[in-house]
Amino acid sequence: MQTIMLAAGVGARLSNSDETYLPKCLLPFDGQSLLARHIDILRANGITKLTLVTGYREAEVKAELISLGAGDYVETVTNPQFRDGSIVSLGSASQTMRSGDDILFMDADVLCHPDLIQKLITSVADNAINYDTDFEPGDDPVKLCLKDGRIVDFSKKIDAEFDTIGEWPGFVKWSPAAARHIADFIDHKINQGSIDLIYEEAFRDYMLSPKVAQIDCLDITGLPWIEIDFPEDLERAHDEILPALKSYTR
Repeated sequence: MQTIMLAAGVGARLSNSDETYLPKCLLPFDGQSLLARHIDILRANGITKLTLVTGYREAEVKAELISLGAGDYVETVTNPQFRDGSIVSLGSASQTMRSGDDILFMDADVLCHPDLIQKLITSVADNAINYDTDFEPGDDPVKLCLKDGRIVDFSKKIDAEFDTIGEWPGFVKWSPAAARHIADFIDHKINQGSIDLIYEEAFRDYMLSPKVAQIDCLDITGLPWIEIDFPEDLERAHDEILPALKSYTR
């Protein structure tokens, strides 16, 4: 299994468009960057390779990889169009998506408990995704909606009837076939000029395809995690989530 991690974006909502601000993957927690934390978790769970998509302040991210001694483990792929939609960043990792390996996809800006990732890796299903039912409603969270255990929508704005809904933390496991399908969708959209889309549109296309077999949907409610998009997220990450990571017991 290989991992694709997106770390190319500017993070304008967090930095208030101040481009002297650190890339979000380099935000420190207890003296360790988010990127270092992710690499430790991936290595501990047997992931053989990480493809890291970079763009904004790329030199600093690469310098962190050198300081971590992760040069042989991490392949960086540059997205020079990192100001466009995130679909372009995932499209930059097309070679890994078509590698024929299982793919663990993840965003780089999430502080989380290792179990959140481990549950996906150890799922016996070909495809697996996690969700958290304890979330604040609104248009910002990407939401996974289920009806009778099957995915009926995956979006920020929901247009389906459901009996279960949860926020998606930004992690999913794809089979080689699923990864190729998603890569093809992304190539098609980019070739059409639809470079302003978010990559979740590609995931949604696959999830809602009538030919897709059951996807293992893992309820991770109760596990400490936070996606860091806004200044208040960063404050909560330090004040609430980091202590919760230290005290959490299974």
